Amino acid sequence: MPSWKCSNCGYTLESDAHPNECPSCKEKCEFLDNTCYTPDCAYEGTDNRIGKPKA
Repeated sequence: MPSWKCSNCGYTLESDAHPNECPSCKEKCEFLDNTCYTPDCAYEGTDNRIGKPKA
């Protein structure tokens, strides 16, 4: 199942599709697919390099 990360607050969730509004920050954010597709992050299942929260 894909993992999605909020580009605003960094909240992550596993779902077939991302929500329209972030359940954490309640904003209409861009969700990035941070599912791991390379062997170097296969153990965790997500790629933490994708979608770092805005400062």
